[in-house]
Amino acid sequence: MDILFLCVVIFLFLLAIFDLSVGVSNDAVNFLNSAIGSKAASFKRIMIVASIGVFIGAAMSNGMMDIARHGIFRPEHFSYYDLTCIFMAVMVTDIILLDVFNTLGMPTSTTVSMVFELLGASFVVALLKLAADDTGLGLGDLLNTGKALSVIIGIFLSVAIAFVFGTVVQFLSRIVFSFNYRSRLKWKIGIFGGICSTAIIYFLLIKGAKDLAFMTPDVKAWIKDNTWLIIGACFAFFTLLMQLLHVLKVNVLKVIVLLGTFALAMAFAGNDLVNFIGVPLTGLASFQDYAANGAGDAKGFLMGSLNGPSNTPLFFLVGAGIIMVVALVTSKKARRVSQTEIGLGSQSGGDEMFGSSRIARRLVRWSLAFVAWVRSVTPPRVRRWFNRRFNTDETIMDQGAAFDLIRGSVNLVLAGALIAVGTSLKLPLSTTFVTFMVAMGTSLADRAWGRESAVFRITGVISVIGGWFLTAGVAFIGAGIIVLGMHYGGQWVMMLAAVLTVVLIIRSNRRFRMKKVEEEGDTLFQTILSTNDTAQAWPLFLTYLNGSQIKFLTVAGDAYRAVTEAFVKDDVRTLGRSDRLLSKWKDMLKSNRRRATLCLRRLSHETALEKSTWFYLGNNCCMSILYNLRRINEICKEHVENNFRPLPKEYLADYEEVRTAVGVLYNDMLDMMNMSDVSTVNLLRRHCDEIKDCISDKYHKLYEHLREGDPDAMTVLYVYLNLLQETQEMVSGIRKFLRAYAKMRDNNYSGRQNISGRIALT
Repeated sequence: MDILFLCVVIFLFLLAIFDLSVGVSNDAVNFLNSAIGSKAASFKRIMIVASIGVFIGAAMSNGMMDIARHGIFRPEHFSYYDLTCIFMAVMVTDIILLDVFNTLGMPTSTTVSMVFELLGASFVVALLKLAADDTGLGLGDLLNTGKALSVIIGIFLSVAIAFVFGTVVQFLSRIVFSFNYRSRLKWKIGIFGGICSTAIIYFLLIKGAKDLAFMTPDVKAWIKDNTWLIIGACFAFFTLLMQLLHVLKVNVLKVIVLLGTFALAMAFAGNDLVNFIGVPLTGLASFQDYAANGAGDAKGFLMGSLNGPSNTPLFFLVGAGIIMVVALVTSKKARRVSQTEIGLGSQSGGDEMFGSSRIARRLVRWSLAFVAWVRSVTPPRVRRWFNRRFNTDETIMDQGAAFDLIRGSVNLVLAGALIAVGTSLKLPLSTTFVTFMVAMGTSLADRAWGRESAVFRITGVISVIGGWFLTAGVAFIGAGIIVLGMHYGGQWVMMLAAVLTVVLIIRSNRRFRMKKVEEEGDTLFQTILSTNDTAQAWPLFLTYLNGSQIKFLTVAGDAYRAVTEAFVKDDVRTLGRSDRLLSKWKDMLKSNRRRATLCLRRLSHETALEKSTWFYLGNNCCMSILYNLRRINEICKEHVENNFRPLPKEYLADYEEVRTAVGVLYNDMLDMMNMSDVSTVNLLRRHCDEIKDCISDKYHKLYEHLREGDPDAMTVLYVYLNLLQETQEMVSGIRKFLRAYAKMRDNNYSGRQNISGRIALT
């Protein structure tokens, strides 16, 4: 049994290594986004600054492990076996949960996940102990519910406070600087830089460094007694320094953003991320106590020793810091999570990651009504003054940036200040929630949520906030279920959980890599949006549009062949897969249309005006083709699921002739598009006409069979008839698409040239 417990401790540390990597991937969104989104420096420099902050914060942290020792449960009432089950369940649940959120690109709270996993597992074990115990202990004697309650309160406080302050402070900052901020920096930048730098230093002292090794009680007491003196001295010093740097032609705003990035990275590593090694370290301390004093009675040896403070060896902290730095630099999932927040706060239009929801539509409608009322009661002169200060046409951003340096500075400084003030006032503000909601508030104040994007971005914010609450619920329930299985299943369930965790991790990372390959086109899309050269944008746009259309038509051709073959073979599984695939492509076509519309804005006015008609016609044709495919799949799937009669053999030859002709049409069309050669468009359109004529002949004959044929075959023949009609409509859509495709690329194409010869149906 002791060997088993030693293996569990080793496995906990192995999971902790992966957990640190996953945690950094998720929490990197908080301290990287402002610097990346505002292009304060190259990505390499930003990562260097953040890495230094992460390493220092982790390596010098101390006293942050107590939450796993006695922050949630009363260890003097739990046996070593109970705690082993709890710690195993917590680590397994935490890794799976955070990896799922990272793969989905959704930021979540590592603190909330850890606390609620501990609470859920401890709660289930406490119930089991109460059911079997006659000592008279109550649930309050076994659990410390105050910590969990403080986290729940922190969620509500963080969301509301951070969003309101972010909106107000950014609104005032924009009034002072406007979007054309460079013309108003002469004397204001020194004071602004002094305020920001002082807030960052205060944040580092109160939050980022409060638990570092050199922060003895005497040092903390001196800082507390001389807080205002420190703030005043820092303000005076940094005001003069920032003004001097401005005179020396140094971009002070970039300095502020990088300083804020360092401060937040250090605070997150020292106060949040290092919690990930709290559970395995507590498991190690528990095992050492049990091995020395337990005498082999794992279920009877109580763990009162965990009530003492933790003394984490330095090499554990240094090792955690190295792992986090490596994960930060190499993690692809960290960049995916960052894209979520940057996308929701982007000043310019871009591809929206979220759809539309009913609550978002209502909020936008109510907001528009409120704004209309405010405008009606505001004097015209005041409105004109505000419009000049918030003229987004004057926005100064580096190429490829999502927002300017003013907003990037406010994001970091305000988040740090709110966290520091909340900590000093004993308010349980969540660092994750504060940084995210501040960024959303500043983007709202900057009018980044326009009428064309507001409903999508509000849906995104609601989704992220909902994800936070979902984290708590899933963490609580998941850890509780796993610990219950371990309690009754013993070592076999522990080993099964270990194997399942490894399998899920491998599967999740494999799926993420596959999804990353599918999104390679994003690079070209972002290149088009970031270019200001209209001459360069046109060929890039054609390449991007051609690639997305080829991808859809490839799927369409494969789906048609698969569905029609499955209809003959009674293959309901293939029809079900096709149904899910075609439903997914409905959203993807909408997304492609939205993206391409944004790209059209980068073209010259004449080109965009000339080509937009053919672009929208081509897109509508693709949607029509998709609708026909879904109708074909729907009627075939319903027929096969009901186990009705298959298509009679006498119709199979005609059926195969149509299937083959449509398959050849798709292949020829894709070959033409891959070569970007529109000279064969008229031949392909003639091919479409021949297929339509052929289908007309076949279903005219089918009408006669329906009058005179076997009554038992009526059901399948009506399905066959609908299939032919939908196929004919699909071919008509392809014919229209070919004309739109040619007109997009060749202004001289008319579609009325004489064609010699015919293309025989295969």
